[in-house]
Amino acid sequence: MAHFTKATSLHDWMNQRLGIDTVRRVMATEYWIPKNINFLWAMGMVLAVTFAMLLISGLFLLMYYQPNIHLAFDSVNDVIMRQVPFGWLFRDIHAVAASIVFLVIYIHMLTGIYYGSYKKGREMIWISGMLLYVAFSAEAFSGYMLPWGQLSYWAGTVITDLFSLGSLHAEWLLHWIRGGYTPGQPFLDRFFALHVVLLPLLVIGLIGLHFGALRIPHVNNQEGEEIDFEAEAKKYKSGDKKGSKVIAFANDFMSKDMFVVGVYLIFFFYLVLFHNGFALDPINFIPANPMHTPASVEPEWYFLWSYDILRGFSTNVGLIAFAFAQGIFFVFPFLDRSPNAKPASKRGIFFLWFWILVIDMTGLTIMGKLPPEGMYREVGVMFAYIFIALFIILPFITKFEKKV
Repeated sequence: MAHFTKATSLHDWMNQRLGIDTVRRVMATEYWIPKNINFLWAMGMVLAVTFAMLLISGLFLLMYYQPNIHLAFDSVNDVIMRQVPFGWLFRDIHAVAASIVFLVIYIHMLTGIYYGSYKKGREMIWISGMLLYVAFSAEAFSGYMLPWGQLSYWAGTVITDLFSLGSLHAEWLLHWIRGGYTPGQPFLDRFFALHVVLLPLLVIGLIGLHFGALRIPHVNNQEGEEIDFEAEAKKYKSGDKKGSKVIAFANDFMSKDMFVVGVYLIFFFYLVLFHNGFALDPINFIPANPMHTPASVEPEWYFLWSYDILRGFSTNVGLIAFAFAQGIFFVFPFLDRSPNAKPASKRGIFFLWFWILVIDMTGLTIMGKLPPEGMYREVGVMFAYIFIALFIILPFITKFEKKV
């Protein structure tokens, strides 16, 4: 009994100073979620769990990794993969999670577009989500520099070449980023610091911003239905849970989230244990060699769509098109001029626009893996033009859209 009293007093002491009960009420038990949402709304929790696995597996790998251009390759492919007990498992978890996290991000992003999760005061939810996408992209790029294989060296060379800015000849910026004329020890040091410290902290901060932005205007729903959250919350708290259109984030919605996460983890560890090869490029099992350029170097699959836009044009135009592709999603809430908050399936021509976008980005991804020659180049350029055209016409096709 004395122990229980002490624990209660500690809770009261902490609650007076940190408002634990208030935080729990505001962020969990009285954070209201619409009932009529499907499993796609659990992708945010799936992303959080995947990021947690990346952090945990990354900390384990950090114990044995050597950030030195002469030792990095062996520390990963010999020490971690062969000498450390279960080192292979942690590396495979890290590699698969780094790839799968982008699949979940793209599903999450396209779900937001389809259901209009960026509309009606939810612009900051979208913008913070896009900042997270950029942070994850930078984290992924810095990550595949660290094994210091052929992909690490040459992909690092090709991608950092973008910072010379074409005909602007900003070589000073390129050399500052690399720490020299070519990737070497300063280059590895920079990306090691980014990958293990700065970018994870940025991601964690942006997750907080994203959740905070999500909390204020409430989550939308798959029907685009207007919900009086205060009135429905009163029904819920009075005991009329069946009649209420909302549920509590904790633990009603969380239980649904955890079910989806459980199914996802079965799929995830199946890939880790039986099909992890897709996340480990064979070229990166060859030590970095500045004197031998591989026949072809492509980025990981999740960068291929924007990479194909870049290489579809001449240097300067390609850089502009690449910048357009990276930045246009940030202003997406302002390009969609329709007052309609219904799902795409009820928005006429926008429904067609959405699926053309999905097909186009898929096509760009496929073409990005193929050599830019002959028909492949022509098809890739066609997809690039379609991508740009889709966003140019978006304000016009949505401005006169009738509210359903």
